[in-house]
Amino acid sequence: MNDCMNSYEKLQKFKIDSMDLKINIIAALVAAGRASEVQTAMKAQKVDLTTRALRDTRSFELAYNSACSLIEDKKYSEAKEQLDLAKRIGKEELMVEDYGEDDIEYELAPVSAQLAYVQQLQGQSQDAMQTYVNMINKKAADLSPVADPSSLAVATTNLISLKGTKDAADSLKKLDRLFEKSTAPNHLQLVDLKLSQRQKEALYSARVLLLLHTNKTDQAHELVSGLLGMFRDSVFPVLLQAAVHVKEKKVQKAEEVLSQYAEKHPENSKGALLSLAQIAANANHFQLAADSLSKILDIQHMPATVATLVALKERLGDSNAAASVLDSAIQWWKNSMTEDNKLDLFMRVAAEFKLSHGRDEEACLLYEELVKSHGSIEALAGLVVTSARTNVEKAEQYEKKLKPLPGLKGVNVESLEKTSGARHVEGPQDMKVDVPEEVKKQKAKKRKRKPRYPKGFDPANPGPPPDPERWLPRRERSSYRPKRKDKRAQVRGAQGAVTRETAAASVSSKGSQNTSSSKTPAANTDQPKASNKSRKKKSRS
Repeated sequence: MNDCMNSYEKLQKFKIDSMDLKINIIAALVAAGRASEVQTAMKAQKVDLTTRALRDTRSFELAYNSACSLIEDKKYSEAKEQLDLAKRIGKEELMVEDYGEDDIEYELAPVSAQLAYVQQLQGQSQDAMQTYVNMINKKAADLSPVADPSSLAVATTNLISLKGTKDAADSLKKLDRLFEKSTAPNHLQLVDLKLSQRQKEALYSARVLLLLHTNKTDQAHELVSGLLGMFRDSVFPVLLQAAVHVKEKKVQKAEEVLSQYAEKHPENSKGALLSLAQIAANANHFQLAADSLSKILDIQHMPATVATLVALKERLGDSNAAASVLDSAIQWWKNSMTEDNKLDLFMRVAAEFKLSHGRDEEACLLYEELVKSHGSIEALAGLVVTSARTNVEKAEQYEKKLKPLPGLKGVNVESLEKTSGARHVEGPQDMKVDVPEEVKKQKAKKRKRKPRYPKGFDPANPGPPPDPERWLPRRERSSYRPKRKDKRAQVRGAQGAVTRETAAASVSSKGSQNTSSSKTPAANTDQPKASNKSRKKKSRS
């Protein structure tokens, strides 16, 4: 990429006024990691990024490349404006050239993918995810994808990063579409030459991690071994190799791999040392974790690093080393001239740490310095507490500077100290509190609520009162009269008349009695008579 930039710089000396040259120079600067130089280069070439100028030159790619440089500089709002402009002007240009809808979407797929990435960085995860899914799943009329392979790879990788470990198997299927199924299963299909180094690393890392989450460690091993040969000096395959070893519960092997890389490549060892510290701390190898963090010099003064080192030293039982870590951080921030100075934070934390570990004099000095430099009430209170352990007179002097608490004016401290303290009394005690008369009158006044009546009820004409026995069962009410059985339907005809059905029923019942009496000698004499009655009932039914 540096050779490419040298060639472009030679072309610039000939003062060639070409829009394609300007577009390619900006793209080369972004790809080379020199995005901070883009704005200066654009001013030198007198590049106009207004809507009218871009329409006249028909170069939406210029706005797109400018947006990429703004993303590298973390100016996401400005980048989004440039991407919207590039998409709008690009669509107008392609429509003039009689491109179809699918072709326009295909040509502008890089802009759409980058716009979704900006939304992802701004926290608009749902909108970004929807764009990625549409790019991956949508097909043209001839069933071909509506995005170029590079944009599909970027969209797939970013979608996987948004979804995380959720639906890992489905994400792995989406990613497998980008890989060849032939002789080289670990190489990308079609997109290998169009992806930047960082994009390739992100794509391969996503694949290895998904293989680990789906418990396909053999495939992950195979892919990592291929990556170690493809990216010899890069740290990312080493990190993936350590992740595979941790998945297999081979922690010592992972620590060895990372330690060896950090020794061979000290200029590029930051990622390896951070990973080594995390793996060692999780495995309770606190000394190795502390040593790894101590080797990263440019983060020794950061709050997270200092807090981690102090915690690791305490786990090792070395409070002196923990205190020296805090002292080094305080000294660094004293010499620092940055706007976001964290000296007061470190001094307060160091004072609390030393006070809890019995270093009262050192804590007192830190609190004194805090009071003089910042004058905070918290520091003054800490100074009073700390001085009370070493120098009572000094503590009394600083105590006078504290503001009195409201409600403690009438308290006699000497008489309070002479008391034996509060007595323990079982059960709740009713405390008598003097309440002013005005408050009593206010409490006595009760707000009268307006009565609520049922719907359709007129309080002026309430009507007859309700029945007081309406809640009793019907049989228990005084107005209850039981219904009499109507026996007129049973007697029909003259008195003493017998119907044919009644006569037939009586004859059949007599016959059954005779048959049962004739069979009784054959039955067991010990059986009770009730059994005969039960048989008669069965014969009736």
